[in-house]
Amino acid sequence: MPLNITSSSLGLSKYKGVWSKPIVKHLLKRTLFGVKSSEIDFFLAQGLSASVDKLLDDTAAYPAPPLNDYNTTTLVDPTVAIGKTWVNDPSTDGNINFARRRTYKKWWVGVVLNQDRTIREKLTLFWANHFSTEADTINYAHHVYWHQELLRRNCIGNFKKIIKAVTIDAGMLRYLNGYLNTATAPDENYGRELQELFTLGKGNGVNYTEEDVKTAAKVLSGWRINSSYVVYFDSTKHATTNKQFSAYYNNKVITGKTGVNGALETDELIDMIFERPEVAKFICRKLYTWFVYYYIDATVEKNIIEPLAALLVANNFEIKPVLKVLLESEHFYDALYVGCQIKSPIDHTLGFLRETSVAFPDPITDTVDTYFHYNNIVTQLINAGQEPAEPPNVSGWPAYYQVPNFSELWINADTLPKRNKFTDLMIETGYTRNSKKIILNTVAFAKEICPTPSDPNLLTESLFSHLLSTDIATASKMSLKKQLLLSGQDSDYYWSDAWNTYLAAPTTINFNLVNNRLKAMIKYIMNLPEYQLA
Repeated sequence: MPLNITSSSLGLSKYKGVWSKPIVKHLLKRTLFGVKSSEIDFFLAQGLSASVDKLLDDTAAYPAPPLNDYNTTTLVDPTVAIGKTWVNDPSTDGNINFARRRTYKKWWVGVVLNQDRTIREKLTLFWANHFSTEADTINYAHHVYWHQELLRRNCIGNFKKIIKAVTIDAGMLRYLNGYLNTATAPDENYGRELQELFTLGKGNGVNYTEEDVKTAAKVLSGWRINSSYVVYFDSTKHATTNKQFSAYYNNKVITGKTGVNGALETDELIDMIFERPEVAKFICRKLYTWFVYYYIDATVEKNIIEPLAALLVANNFEIKPVLKVLLESEHFYDALYVGCQIKSPIDHTLGFLRETSVAFPDPITDTVDTYFHYNNIVTQLINAGQEPAEPPNVSGWPAYYQVPNFSELWINADTLPKRNKFTDLMIETGYTRNSKKIILNTVAFAKEICPTPSDPNLLTESLFSHLLSTDIATASKMSLKKQLLLSGQDSDYYWSDAWNTYLAAPTTINFNLVNNRLKAMIKYIMNLPEYQLA
């Protein structure tokens, strides 16, 4: 839907249409990374409200922390054994921190691949882009982990509380130099981004001043990280003078405080910012862009953003009620918004692995081999332009904010061939280490998504409906069935006989006969432009 096309006029009234597999798949593709056939069946049986409630249920156990996979003859962690976690073991060693940061990225791949049936991981990535930090800049791997864990554990919580927690988080203090901010040398980085990127944005009636940025820096002065890597407030580094803000903030004065009470000024600053109505609208636009579409015109602003913002304020900035209304709305399920997002590299790569049920070794019993395979996936994400925990700058990945292209930036002459090469590789050869292979098992996949794989018509329809968000012409699908599953023959029994023969006698020859045809069909679908859409 190009920018010059009017968006849907449907509002936030609850969706009353048929609760069908395509509708369920649309909901899950926006809230999970890829969709398994079993997940579609599970949510189809739940109905709309129960499905959204399940997705927004954050009571499941959090993922176990990353493990040491890096001990070798050339690098030995003196305090953490291989297969044990390092997240509570700070280190000053640069090589160890580098290895741990790499391990964090591998581990995160596993977390997404093994996500439960909730929105948690999709929202964690949303906040990681919103509160953009770069792991290599933070440097200390345990700060990287705990920063991301803060986002994960608060992802469906209270926006205001998240802001307060991130403001004095060690990872953020390091990333934006907040730990260097003093009364005599105010650092404006976080005071600026707190307003411009995290709470208010730019335009849309936002008129804070440059002086407000400088004044905010004084309010935030004094936060430190001690030699044990713990955040604390140093009153001797805090500006104790009164801080007056501009007319945009109603000339608010935050009274200077001494001693430990100086830390209270941080809360006052955030409370002052959250009094502005632009805050609720700003974060609702971000959520809308993430879960629905990047184009927000006057109609969407009036029918969707403004009522969602009012709901957010009425619920004291709790995120869950807003997401529940949005994900149950007739607007969300409008056909205009089905298959209208270009998949991010993370959605494309990890979504492919999940929706085709590619199996990995056990990270607990076989840490090194499993993390090796996770690292292959990290490399693919880097090649495609979205390295985990490393957005290019404090604004996040450009595809989420760069007007007017937005997600179109994910696809270019370099990245599209790399996407197709990855799916082709996972279908043809996969990756192998120590006899442990990760590869798409085409026969098992066909059985998983199709109740009667021996029927080439039903199998063809199942493949297309499972892998694509939008439909293509029946004539095209039937042509591909003939060309690929039937090897150019006209009669369906050319596939049915091959499949049934394999089931009766699963020899290598019989397996290859069906496997090669399936591989050709799946590769073709995944190289279609429509496969890049969610």
